[in-house]
Amino acid sequence: MKLNALIQDIEITRSSGGFGDDITSLCFDSRNCKKGSLFFALKGSNSDGHNYIAQAISAGATAVICEKIPDKHFEEATMIETPDSHTALGMIASRFHNKPSEQLKVIGITGTNGKTTTVTLLYNLFTKMGYSCGLISTIENKIAETTIKATHTTPDPLQLNSLMKQMAEKGCEFCFMEVSSHALDQKRTAGIKFHGAIFSNITHDHLDYHNTFIEYIKAKKTLFDNLDSTALALVNIDDKNGNTMLQNCKASKHTYSCRADADFTCKVLESTVEGMLVRIGGQEVWTKFIGLHNAYNLLAVYSTSMLCGASRDEVLVVLSSLSCVPGRLEYVKGPGDLTAVIDYAHTPDALENVLKTLAEVAGERDLITVFGCGGDRDKTKRPEMAAIAEEYSSRIIVTTDNPRFEKPADIIEDIKRGFSGKRDLDKLYITDRREAIKLAIATAPSGSIVLIAGKGHETYQEIKGVREHFDDKEEVMNFFKMM
Repeated sequence: MKLNALIQDIEITRSSGGFGDDITSLCFDSRNCKKGSLFFALKGSNSDGHNYIAQAISAGATAVICEKIPDKHFEEATMIETPDSHTALGMIASRFHNKPSEQLKVIGITGTNGKTTTVTLLYNLFTKMGYSCGLISTIENKIAETTIKATHTTPDPLQLNSLMKQMAEKGCEFCFMEVSSHALDQKRTAGIKFHGAIFSNITHDHLDYHNTFIEYIKAKKTLFDNLDSTALALVNIDDKNGNTMLQNCKASKHTYSCRADADFTCKVLESTVEGMLVRIGGQEVWTKFIGLHNAYNLLAVYSTSMLCGASRDEVLVVLSSLSCVPGRLEYVKGPGDLTAVIDYAHTPDALENVLKTLAEVAGERDLITVFGCGGDRDKTKRPEMAAIAEEYSSRIIVTTDNPRFEKPADIIEDIKRGFSGKRDLDKLYITDRREAIKLAIATAPSGSIVLIAGKGHETYQEIKGVREHFDDKEEVMNFFKMM
């Protein structure tokens, strides 16, 4: 595509050179540049692409998008200055791939918790109803029935538009995608036309990146601020920030709630460790999910399907057949009436939702919690998670999660500070996660529920920059076989 065709959507403050060259590839890593490449100089938290402009041109880049044209003159490449290279990347990536999001109905969901479950259930629901769909999630990406490994919750603009182009070419009608606060802040979704946006909730997370809770909320809100009048906006008004998302939003506005009057409502009528009965859309439905937070997820799915014109009766029938998402309240039955539950809960709110749910279904049975906290991330949530585990558990084993470059013992010390000692219960500290899980299962009384929290679907443990294979569910099943 000609450079002048690619840049027509972006703001240009200065330029040098001609706009008539053919562009054959886009890149923001100078090592990937070649003849015909358009290089984007992006400012990141760890590096600045402006420092690599010379390398990109030396490698053959035909043109450069940057926020400040270097003093050194490069005759061999066109230089284009723009106020925001990140936004330019998204806009140009969309046009380079023939604006694929405009050929799909893209539904994005943002929020601290529930994103993966909601988009996965939407994908499964609409697929079972006969639609061809795409999925972009933390766990995996899907182009109709083809699965592609996910590397980020929301991919970079180049990968994102490439995925959507493949979806459009495969005849997909819908694309259901998670939209993280990091992605919104970094303008990864610039140039994407959203048919609809869903807000689940906002709780304590990612303050290591956003610094303040206000900045975190602002990042989420940009998804709704950028919707046009043809789009739909669906928010959970039981979260006090739900209505905040709708302020200055041009899209048609819709609400859902499990506690108050709203456009769409749901009530949990009965709950066991294997499922729950809910009233949704005025109809009682048995589902294979448990917990109020999953009632919200199911309600978001139901509401979205109604707003997208699906048949109410068909949606309710299919909802009752759907199974849990891997690593999200996923249970494994063991000998001695033991139940192990694997969940991705790694924030205070998510851990409380899961423990509160399991405590209700456990009744008089023991609830044993195995958890840790990731290294090089928000440290303030560590004692909060300890206090929550202490409130609901019969016994606690604190262990490692993904320590990354932190010492596991230091992370555990941060967690310890949250224990008040108000309840007399056993607390053990075992840095080896495998041994922690093994001990929890081996010493659990008959009928107990053992929650293994923090990693969910992940099949690795990241230690000092190396990802070693580790799968919580795999470990549980191995230990059950040995009993």
